[in-house]
Amino acid sequence: MLTLAALKRWYVIHKWTSLICTVFLLLLCVTGLPIVFRDELAVWLGDAVEPPEHAAALPVNLEELVKDAHARHPAGHVKFLTLDEDHPAWFVSLGETLTAQDNTALFMYDSRTGAFLHDRPLNQGMLNFLLKLHVELLAGLPGTLFLGAMGLLFVASVISGVVVYGPFMRKLPFGTVRRQGSRQLTWLDLHNLLGIVTVVWVLVVGITGVINTLEVPLLSYWQRTELAGMIAPWKGKPAPSVMKPVDDVVGAAQAAAPGRVIRFVAFPGTRFASPHHYMVFMRGQTPLTARLLTPLLIDAETAHVTDVRTLPWYLTMLRLSQPLHFGDYGGLPLKIVWALLDAITIVVLVSGLYLWKKTRQAPEDIGPIEVAAQRSA
Repeated sequence: MLTLAALKRWYVIHKWTSLICTVFLLLLCVTGLPIVFRDELAVWLGDAVEPPEHAAALPVNLEELVKDAHARHPAGHVKFLTLDEDHPAWFVSLGETLTAQDNTALFMYDSRTGAFLHDRPLNQGMLNFLLKLHVELLAGLPGTLFLGAMGLLFVASVISGVVVYGPFMRKLPFGTVRRQGSRQLTWLDLHNLLGIVTVVWVLVVGITGVINTLEVPLLSYWQRTELAGMIAPWKGKPAPSVMKPVDDVVGAAQAAAPGRVIRFVAFPGTRFASPHHYMVFMRGQTPLTARLLTPLLIDAETAHVTDVRTLPWYLTMLRLSQPLHFGDYGGLPLKIVWALLDAITIVVLVSGLYLWKKTRQAPEDIGPIEVAAQRSA
């Protein structure tokens, strides 16, 4: 049983971690609501299209997709091929150079027929603005890392809130919201009730959000260590003058990893490959293993697999946290649940600001711990 002095210390932690991060958490919750439904909204806003529902599956020549994409954007260099089986579609990414961080074009093709579907607009539109605001505060990597720090404060705020108000709430029937007293007491009960109902969800979303802010540093570390080790034997050798078609490379990857399917192909010279190799990332076919990738390094001149490695634990953690953060595991029903919990969290944050404002107006010798203890006795 915590003493009153210990509860006061925990209250100080809860108050200041909450005050520092609340405004940013409100921003994340508000921008997160539409982002949860970004796939559906992209189709509705015309930024994306869904492939026809009824289409006879035909062998798709990936090299033809590459040539078609290059013809549509002659100034660009094909960097990546990405297979999205949920839509289902192939995406061809092009950039000004092979090593460019950003893409200049993204073309969508039906993965069953190879038919061109859409030229997806990049770095424009309301959804893109909201996503950049949510992920990086429009400030690039520094903004992303700053939000990661706010996420850590949020997790500390949630844990300290449970410690502070748990002993008092045990004296009341679960779900009690007292209306016979002051408005402050009603909002305190509502704040505590909604907070405890959503505590597991906010911890999951908060922790996965912090992990997601580390994506760029973690990928950079993987490139400097694991990827550098995979391509080290070819360092200093001239790049091949002739390269195998991407279909041969994909076929070699599928033969080397039976039971897994293509997720992502990085072309030679890009940041996820080398001048001598393609890098093909394969995924499993169950809901869990679909998030786990296996990178295969494939010689661009011979289409032979030269190295296969599992992703290190930190990238596996990142891959699992990304869809969990946005509720992408269970389709539209889970997204709706995520949106409802997000809305409840907004109420918790706003009510917390209201209670802080009211406690500032209370006599200095009577703090919120004493008030809560007296009124829940």
